[in-house]
Amino acid sequence: MRRNHRAAIFTATVLAGTLFAAGCSSSSGGKKSEEGGADASAGKATTPRMTVAMVTHASPGDTFWDLVRKGAQAAAAKDNIKLVYSSDPSAGNQANLVQNAIDQKVDGIALTAAKPDAMKDVVAKATTAGIPVVGFNSGVSDWKKLGMLEYFGQDENIAGQAFGERLNQLGAKHALCVIQEQGQVALEARCAGLKKGFSGKTDILYVNGTDMPSVKSTLTAKLQQDSSIDQVVTLGAPIALTAIQSLSDSGSKAKLATFDLNKDLVTAVQDGKVEFAVDQQPYLQGYLAVDSLWLYKNNGNFSGGGTAPVLTGPAFIDKTNVDSVAEFAANGTR
Repeated sequence: MRRNHRAAIFTATVLAGTLFAAGCSSSSGGKKSEEGGADASAGKATTPRMTVAMVTHASPGDTFWDLVRKGAQAAAAKDNIKLVYSSDPSAGNQANLVQNAIDQKVDGIALTAAKPDAMKDVVAKATTAGIPVVGFNSGVSDWKKLGMLEYFGQDENIAGQAFGERLNQLGAKHALCVIQEQGQVALEARCAGLKKGFSGKTDILYVNGTDMPSVKSTLTAKLQQDSSIDQVVTLGAPIALTAIQSLSDSGSKAKLATFDLNKDLVTAVQDGKVEFAVDQQPYLQGYLAVDSLWLYKNNGNFSGGGTAPVLTGPAFIDKTNVDSVAEFAANGTR
């Protein structure tokens, strides 16, 4: 697993070295739409102004997407791009936002395909209109079928398997995988991968990720009901931080590990409240998705040859290496 981890980091590092430029702008979670990347920065491209729409399935207030947007805004500032960001957790509404971008005749679209079937028609319409579409974060198994140009993200099933193998090494026997949005392909794939890689028993618990008090009470009740659970697996940093409270309230002796990272989660790893986190590098996903559209329009480039995704994870963060990313997490970019 250590070799796989180093390979993933090397791939992301090489790619970042080729495409990455410094600079970011701040944002706050939960806004419906936002324009960014208008301010000039050092090394700004002199190519004609482009408009890129980024459309995600983000839920209001989910800080994970702040990292995606900061990366996207950094690329937009460098590339002389007007970035228009919008989001909606409803697949149908997200598809409508993509249609709005098509109607506005944008130069490129970057989107997440958490519910791939809902994106099929609008991606086809964009392609017919001559608008290149790239995928990121969700839809790694579907981006080619949907007709997207390229994809940036983590193979969630592979990440889940690696997660399960790590739990085997830690001696876990009974894992509870907490999914905060039923039917979301990336989240379902993580737990499916976990089941493949983990030699113990895996249960699934669905919670409403937009209602943290409900998440806390549902998880607390489950832990009180089943004392054999010795490992809680969450699929997002905010859910993990809530799970810390549930573990305390329930009196459970289970350990906690999670997917995804933010600055508070970094502190929890440092304090030993979370064993480890799997970082898919959302800042990098946002940056590469936007930068790739500039490269395609101005130089005909597309990563992965149109056949392979560009992987940004999994990167395992635990007490042995958490300090190396703490500074970046504090800055809101990791």
